[in-house]
Amino acid sequence: MAEIERVIRVSTPVETVWAFMADFTTTEQWDPPTVSTVRTSGDGGVGTTYHNVSRLLGSDQDVDYRVTQRVERELLQLEGDAGSVKLRDTITFAATPEGGTEVTYRAEFHPVGVAKIVGPLLPAPLKILGDRVSASLAETLEKL
Repeated sequence: MAEIERVIRVSTPVETVWAFMADFTTTEQWDPPTVSTVRTSGDGGVGTTYHNVSRLLGSDQDVDYRVTQRVERELLQLEGDAGSVKLRDTITFAATPEGGTEVTYRAEFHPVGVAKIVGPLLPAPLKILGDRVSASLAETLEKL
């Protein structure tokens, strides 16, 4: 398994950040590799599914996500299936004393089958990806 985790702090209130990020289709606005994200079932709560297309290493990857945990204004967790890689995205939200929000974004990548061979090569590209995503997310959330 490989993982990335980033913590960002923004001045935007937690209610606003939560409302934006709890709708996973907004990945189109803040996740640089995302080409599209469409809700395929549900109302955003546990069990809701999304279909995501992300451009990674020059090719489009289809990922089907399902919301596995949701605690209003505190936690959003999704599990994804990209065929050769299983994913788990865990996003936590906390109000800061200044009235802003601290967002912790953790993404886990679990290669399966033949993809396990490339597992040891993932940390370096994932660090770059994590830096890009956190910078884009912080910029997007500050503008809300």
